[in-house]
Amino acid sequence: MKKATKKEILEVHQLFIDRYSDAVTELKYKNAYELVVAVSLSAQCTDKRVNILTPKLFEKYPNTHELANADIDDVKALINSCSFFNNKAKNIIAMASRVEEVYNGEIPMDEKELITLGGVGQKTANVVMIEYTGANLMAVDTHVFRVSHRLGLSDDKTATATEATLVKKFKNNLHALHQGMVLFGRYICTAKNPKCKECFLTEFCKTTKTFKV
Repeated sequence: MKKATKKEILEVHQLFIDRYSDAVTELKYKNAYELVVAVSLSAQCTDKRVNILTPKLFEKYPNTHELANADIDDVKALINSCSFFNNKAKNIIAMASRVEEVYNGEIPMDEKELITLGGVGQKTANVVMIEYTGANLMAVDTHVFRVSHRLGLSDDKTATATEATLVKKFKNNLHALHQGMVLFGRYICTAKNPKCKECFLTEFCKTTKTFKV
């Protein structure tokens, strides 16, 4: 697959910023605690599905103190329409317990500290930091992975390697680029039957092949 040139990278960068500079996550949340939970649940699950199940979860467990002391079977029942709900229930309870024990009930807004929480890996930590603080970070989900490969921005085999490549090539406005690439991949550059007639980046497209991460 042909790689994007430096000129193309600059143009793609600007087009994403122009179109998505105000983009935010489609996950619904009221505070950092709800954001961490929602992002954790969204792994391999749609934002739409997460937004359906979190209201009841947050009503019953409105903070880390309540969730840390939750009955795991009850949490599982509340999120059982979400993929991998057994592990996710265990992880969000573990997350809440550590926040209570180590951070006095306050979600730490530091990448290295976030990844010490249950179920929070680098991608989740970056997404939280991008959304909540506007941090100049990149997070690579299936949408970002697919879009970056289709545009010739990366030919890396993993999300972590793709993230490093995108950070190196784009350098700034990474939070807007992340949000934009997610929305672009979700609604226009879809995995199957991409909406090429609606695309504003057709001149930069290298392939419509589906890439999985």
